[in-house]
Amino acid sequence: AITDLQKRLSVATGKKVIVSANSSAAIIKLEINKTANIPLGNEGYTLSVTSKNITIKANKPAGVFYGLQTLMQLFPKEIERNEKASNIAWKAPCVEITDYPRFGWRGLMFDVARHFFTKQEGKAYIDQMAKYKFNLMHLHLTDDEGWRIEIKSLPKLTEIGAWNVYRVGQFGTFPPPAPSEPRNFGGFYTQDDIKDLINYAKEKFVNIMPEVDVPGHSLAAIAAYPELSCSGGVKN
Repeated sequence: AITDLQKRLSVATGKKVIVSANSSAAIIKLEINKTANIPLGNEGYTLSVTSKNITIKANKPAGVFYGLQTLMQLFPKEIERNEKASNIAWKAPCVEITDYPRFGWRGLMFDVARHFFTKQEGKAYIDQMAKYKFNLMHLHLTDDEGWRIEIKSLPKLTEIGAWNVYRVGQFGTFPPPAPSEPRNFGGFYTQDDIKDLINYAKEKFVNIMPEVDVPGHSLAAIAAYPELSCSGGVKN
């Protein structure tokens, strides 16, 4: 949370952010409650902005992290820029906020099966989830259009099932691919890629729930291993 705060405050403002264990001198204070504030649970927080300082308190680190997301929303929108913003009055309104989630499961689906997204795009998606306090990434890894996760004991799932012929247009009107057309559109995540995504999401207090869509929607798997099909495989 502190590293994230440093980056987001320093890039847009052009100011150096100093982290110190001496909370008495800090302008922005991040505190874990010594005695639990029961209503806050594991993800809630209190945020106090006065004319002198800003204090975020929570029972757990996740609450501090979510309090920081709210704090960023109080600053001018230019705080989200990836370069220095000029002529901005970096002010936040004086407020007293107590906030905790109504729902423990706050998920968004990330469908990489029908259209593949790179690992970096996945990380960018996680960044946006965290800003809005979503905590579960529903990672849709397999479908008719592609198999996106490396299974070392079944290599054809990604050698064959992760790739198809590129098409643009309205769904349902695509001509079937010719045997000579290259099947080079798609991609997949290695096991190391998945580990990296999981660790990155964990830093943002996002869990990843993988989904392998079977027995339905399994044409990519059947294309790779036709013997799995009741009808002897798939056409095209």
